[in-house]
Amino acid sequence: NGMIGNIYSMGLALQALEATRKFYAPREWNCTQAFAVVSRHDYQQPMAIAQVLPALVGRSYLDAAGLDCSASPGPQVTLAQTPGVHTDFPPAPITVTYTITNKLQGKHFKHSTSVTVPDGSILLRVLEVAAAEKPQTFSFETEKTSWGPMVVSIHGLAGSTEDRTYWQFLSAGNALDEGVGTYKPHAGEHIQANFTTY
Repeated sequence: NGMIGNIYSMGLALQALEATRKFYAPREWNCTQAFAVVSRHDYQQPMAIAQVLPALVGRSYLDAAGLDCSASPGPQVTLAQTPGVHTDFPPAPITVTYTITNKLQGKHFKHSTSVTVPDGSILLRVLEVAAAEKPQTFSFETEKTSWGPMVVSIHGLAGSTEDRTYWQFLSAGNALDEGVGTYKPHAGEHIQANFTTY
């Protein structure tokens, strides 16, 4: 469907494909389809925007080495922000099922809960509400990254680079394309956090 890896890898993948186009001809890739995926997505993280923007203006980071800044200015790109729709009514509440599962280390567990949050809430909010309602079961820790918050521990079980373990978030059995700081669950969605390996 035009997706290359996930929404986070799209920007760099598009830059790489554009920069190396002459090396993989005559094999074609559907540039239009890939750019349609990028233009439909509402990027929230500065790192994701920084990686996709060069491809959208027909450049790559490799082009930066050949820029002549003393030359007259070329075409300028203006990013416009669409104003949001404001209403006097708070968003309707939605219910999301949240499950955590560990079948890898120590005492295995699987716990589920239903969480109610305002429609449009990010996944991180779902985790926060679950942890507030049932802290003994759904406590979690995050680390700040350039891609936003990353969940590093749930229920006292932390991922490890030595063990090659991490918490993977899924919906309907599919890995989420976004992180907990940007993904917005929909009403009735079942979000799973599985302790897994890479």
